[in-house]
Amino acid sequence: MNKIFDSHSHYNDDSFKDDYCDVLQKIADNGVGTVLNVGADIHSSRLAVKQAEECDFMYCSVGIHPHDSIQARDEAIMEEIEQLIAHQKTVAVGEAGLDYHYDDSWSPEVQKEAFVKQILLANKYNKPLIIHTREAMQDTLDILNEYPLNSGVVHCYSGSRESCKQLVKMGLYIGFTGVITFKNARRALESLKVVPLDRLLIETDCPYMAPEPNRGKRCDSSMLHFVAQKMADELGMTKDEIIRITRENAERLFNIR
Repeated sequence: MNKIFDSHSHYNDDSFKDDYCDVLQKIADNGVGTVLNVGADIHSSRLAVKQAEECDFMYCSVGIHPHDSIQARDEAIMEEIEQLIAHQKTVAVGEAGLDYHYDDSWSPEVQKEAFVKQILLANKYNKPLIIHTREAMQDTLDILNEYPLNSGVVHCYSGSRESCKQLVKMGLYIGFTGVITFKNARRALESLKVVPLDRLLIETDCPYMAPEPNRGKRCDSSMLHFVAQKMADELGMTKDEIIRITRENAERLFNIR
């Protein structure tokens, strides 16, 4: 049986603190073979590395999310991020990018500065960058055109079909979450259909984005069966084919053998 590769999770989130080991056992028992545990600031990046060290089927990324982008101005933090990138279980940089959704978030200038720094780090260490973009697609595209990435993925994609085509043209992978199972997922589903099969990834973004019929609950990687089935239905494939293809893609992108 093909095993799921969850290409974007946050098991370093406090919501897993009380039953973390039980959750790992649950997802392993439910067809999940690999998870990528993603850092979002210096604290969660440290924890992501530690958790990946302790779990055979977990890998990690380290980086600064746009909501914490001010940390990228701290030289000591960025030096530590660079040290964590060199860890044997760190397979990506990020998540990094732009998020203009909240009025009280850091300014676009601060976010762009952090984004560019992490693009350069990803290229320096030849590791893919995990990109977060929310209500900032044009600025994201402009930066990626100015600072081309060696490799990367736009995670939790919910943008337009046209932007998706541009990102794929840049050589990027596209990750989809439980959002595609929601009733209002028209844009994400339209984008799904223009992603080449060899650039497609599946992810939870857990503990967020639980798919139907679990919407509103704490998400974990075992719920990706619902996402894979929805992808399969939309693309005229079987769930097992989707699981196999997205696993092969993730292993290739993150250089996991």
